Amino acid sequence: MLDSIVNELCQEATITKRVLECVPRDRLEWKPHPKSMSLGQLALHIASIPGNLSKMAQLEEFDASQANFEPPTPGSLEEILATHEASVRLAQDYFNSVDEPTMQRSWRLTAKGREVFTVPRNELIRSIMLNHLYHHRGQLSVYLRLLEIPVPVIYGRSADENPFA
Repeated sequence: MLDSIVNELCQEATITKRVLECVPRDRLEWKPHPKSMSLGQLALHIASIPGNLSKMAQLEEFDASQANFEPPTPGSLEEILATHEASVRLAQDYFNSVDEPTMQRSWRLTAKGREVFTVPRNELIRSIMLNHLYHHRGQLSVYLRLLEIPVPVIYGRSADENPFA
């Protein structure tokens, strides 16, 4: 189980980096809607997910009421790409140091002492780290499309790239 998560993280990190590299440096403040994250905030959030979630998975529980859900604004595309590289490395280091029994142990999300849910760590990694990453990466591809930026291949082909041609 752990090997498949590590392999998936590595494969997806390559795809994510390719999408992040398409973010235009001069449009980091752009938002598709006033309630949306800016392009830069979304890209930095995506870049941070593996590292942040692997740190969270090392805890026995996390109190969501103590979290800051305001996404930071990056200063540059280089910051986003460096964050992604460091974040993936943190996650890989965690996975290389943890064993299967630890991944099966329960992890709790609470809010002001009230339990929100309890799941095995491997489910936390699958649902909150990986699925969350894919969700936001898809959102980023829509931002790129709205900005008329060619969307790179994520899986298969895109309207802008065809690896099979």
